[in-house]
Amino acid sequence: MKSHVFGPVPSRRLGQSLGVDLVPFKTCSFDCLYCQLGCTTCKTVERKEWVPLEDVISQLKGKLSCEPDYITLSGSGEPTLFSRLDELIERIKEITDVPVAVLTNGSLLWQEEVQRQLAEADLVMPSLDAGDPATFQLVNRPHESLQFEKVLAGLISFRRRFRGRYWLEILLIDGVTTTKAALAALAECVARIGPDRLLFGTVTRPPAEACAVAVPSVRLAELAAGFSPPGEILPDLPEPHFVPRGETSREDILALLARRPCTVEDIVVGLRIHKVEAIKRIESLTSDGLIEAVSGGERPVYRPSAARFGH
Repeated sequence: MKSHVFGPVPSRRLGQSLGVDLVPFKTCSFDCLYCQLGCTTCKTVERKEWVPLEDVISQLKGKLSCEPDYITLSGSGEPTLFSRLDELIERIKEITDVPVAVLTNGSLLWQEEVQRQLAEADLVMPSLDAGDPATFQLVNRPHESLQFEKVLAGLISFRRRFRGRYWLEILLIDGVTTTKAALAALAECVARIGPDRLLFGTVTRPPAEACAVAVPSVRLAELAAGFSPPGEILPDLPEPHFVPRGETSREDILALLARRPCTVEDIVVGLRIHKVEAIKRIESLTSDGLIEAVSGGERPVYRPSAARFGH
């Protein structure tokens, strides 16, 4: 059975996040310049049961012993493409009190059905990377049926309807969305949406396109402070404080890396294993050609090899 539950992943936003992947790898309505998983291979707005709901629930039950802070619907594509979101959230709440978060690009929030199905989530965190149609096309490279005005209207209307926590995340690309005009357009959109929290980030892992360049941290903080409400910078991950749970399998590491490229330290925290074991597993997977290291600044970032996904 294909793994649909992964982690828990150390999240700068959500603590220890147990991920639930609801679509095949890189099935998304966007093809963002900055995506850490590479270019979208299935760009679609089709909503269906991409993976079996019963398999997801079964796997989730087997993972709850890790005591996550959140169960997060996210992964390797756009979770709102999954057509049984309401049933999934209801079933999760029947088996655990762990809050449910949905990380979404926000592209389908204009749909009445999507808004209804997300109603019982505890936290919805959509993204907004552009404040005007031209920048939206440049940065997000959306499905041809999606227009900026429609997506923005969905972000606004869902905010008015949703009773849970609504956090808006903006990812800035240096020289692309950091111009005076681009920032002013973003600020106007944020004011219209009115999120509970406004979170800012930038490129931290190797992106799909080399033109997606990180904003220096000091500059990012300055830009975030100029928004209303003032934006918060995603914090660095804390040093791990846990008792290692013992050995983990190669498939556990592959499942984690398939949804999120990681450093050795990310793997140690996410899977609660000794660093020595993580390094041994990484060396073995690299030697077998299943994963590869890419430049990630001071520390290498590991992801599945191109051959593993056939691209």
